[in-house]
Amino acid sequence: MAGSATGDGASAQDNELGLFLRSRREALTPAAAGLPTGPRRRTPGLRRSELATLAGVSVEYLTRMEQGRDRHPSAAVLSALGEALRLTPRERVHLNRLVKAMTPGFTCRGSLESNRLVRPAVRAVLDQLEPAPAAVLNRLGEVLACTDGYRRLVGPTGQLDQGLPAAFLRYLFTDPRARTVYPDWEHKADKAVATLKQGPYRQDPLVVALIDELTVTVGAEFTRRLATVPGLPDTNGTVRMTHPEAGLLRLAYERLELSADDDQHILIHLPADDATATALDALIGRRPGGLRAVAGGSPVAG
Repeated sequence: MAGSATGDGASAQDNELGLFLRSRREALTPAAAGLPTGPRRRTPGLRRSELATLAGVSVEYLTRMEQGRDRHPSAAVLSALGEALRLTPRERVHLNRLVKAMTPGFTCRGSLESNRLVRPAVRAVLDQLEPAPAAVLNRLGEVLACTDGYRRLVGPTGQLDQGLPAAFLRYLFTDPRARTVYPDWEHKADKAVATLKQGPYRQDPLVVALIDELTVTVGAEFTRRLATVPGLPDTNGTVRMTHPEAGLLRLAYERLELSADDDQHILIHLPADDATATALDALIGRRPGGLRAVAGGSPVAG
């Protein structure tokens, strides 16, 4: 499997903590961290020495963590790193889960089977979301139930050709139509892999089985992302779609988590501009104005 080696020879696939810390450090600018921005910086984001100073740890200790040679930082160190890196609450939870995942025998999954049963109450909520394109997905990214609006939106793209449950990740990486449907395919693929990798994913046999399948059927396009993209669920943003019938669409999306017992979430798409709202109304067959554009839609994020 593709992956860069760390300082002690550990592969990237078993150094998710180091990968996450390094990616967050490189994404944080000195200005955002409250540091002066000097000329001739060769490192994107913060240097290790700068982060170490902000978090109150030694550069050597931070290096060991990023290289996977120290995988059990204390709660105080995690809190200090979270503050120094300006992590969001979601990112801080993820950071703590990565450390928990290093504990032998730890798992946060209550079942070894992917939950494909959608409760009646959740289906009733889905019905109330019409005409918006919305779907219930499980941790494997399988579409378990959806609104008619969702079927009208993604059906012509081939995503539901195999019926429900429909595995979005498999479609994205193995169906040639996906690269046409998603003009920002590279970014969309990064987001999809990051979502698959959330939490202690390598202790989830179902996720590992899907990873093994895509490693064989897709190869480097998938394994490269697995080794280099930090795991974090894609919760909201704006995605571009080139629809076979409706043309170019800009869709704002939101991920709404259901209870931990469900192990599922609802994904809702809304038009991000007036042109998309008009196109969706025609596609779904609703009266004009049935779906209104989301004011101040966010930039394309996958």
